[in-house]
Amino acid sequence: MVKRKAKKEVQRRIVSKDGHNNVLIDNVEGMVKLYLHDIWTTVVDMKWRYKLTLFASTFVMTWFIFGIFFYFIGMGNGDFDTGANSTHISCVTNVESLTGAFLFSLESQTTIGYGFRYISEECPLAIFTLVAQLVITGLAEIFVTGAFLAKLARPKKRAETIKFSQEAVICRHQGKLCLMIRVANMRKSLLIQCQLTGKLFQSNVTEEGEQTQIHQSSVDFYMDSSGDCPFLILPLTFYHVIDEKSPLAGLTAESLLNRNFELLITLNATMESTAATCQSRTSYIPQEIRWGYEFKPVLFSSPNCRYVVDFNFFDKVQATNDPTLLGNNTEKL
Repeated sequence: MVKRKAKKEVQRRIVSKDGHNNVLIDNVEGMVKLYLHDIWTTVVDMKWRYKLTLFASTFVMTWFIFGIFFYFIGMGNGDFDTGANSTHISCVTNVESLTGAFLFSLESQTTIGYGFRYISEECPLAIFTLVAQLVITGLAEIFVTGAFLAKLARPKKRAETIKFSQEAVICRHQGKLCLMIRVANMRKSLLIQCQLTGKLFQSNVTEEGEQTQIHQSSVDFYMDSSGDCPFLILPLTFYHVIDEKSPLAGLTAESLLNRNFELLITLNATMESTAATCQSRTSYIPQEIRWGYEFKPVLFSSPNCRYVVDFNFFDKVQATNDPTLLGNNTEKL
């Protein structure tokens, strides 16, 4: 009797179970320059702690920088000289120190306008600096605020409420040998135009003898007889037919234990509430694929004429009763 043996080394994964990328990008020349060329994507992809720091520092730094400009303008105009006569007109009235210049810059940029500090008509340079401050900081605030809102509106968090089964199973479906996975929507809001696709990553040797460490093959998944499903409101089971056209052709219960591959699953859907698209990913390695098993029912009916989805059974599997797979179901034997 053959027993299922765990591999001594943990298999590397390109994508983790929760859909995060495990590929490390290293030794890229000019990485900082590339990130600065696409500054919008860089700012949107920032972690929240860096984004909040950038959001706050944008305001504080512009207040302080233009406050310094107004301070030097007043210094050049002789506004801070103690011996100034009574007829001297200051560029910025009631600004006598760097703190006062900072407060005037803050009041001007935030349009507070207390009326205590103001620019006189006799100082064109101060007027030009104020106009430049309002234009430049207005554009900077629009950029940072837009990036802040864009990160909030990203459907990334919505994708986290899409649940994949922890394991995939191989059994017969409609008379064909199929690899099956289960997908569920954890929210009541619908996901429409769902489409599930798969990519098989494994090493490959070409006809010319060239060996590639990672070779991608498309794995088509279906739900009933269609590649698309109208909406994801109930847990659905998608299946891939293992035939001569499948990249998993020739797979058996014994060879499954010795294969080294990763099956990447991607679900693309449209959120009904916002019409935005979201994408959720997961992956399966051979140790997470059960041969000769099927998913337990997860949908039940309640006495009050409603359907109940019990997620206690979402990841539960049971041995199939198909006699053609019993000989390969080594765990059951």
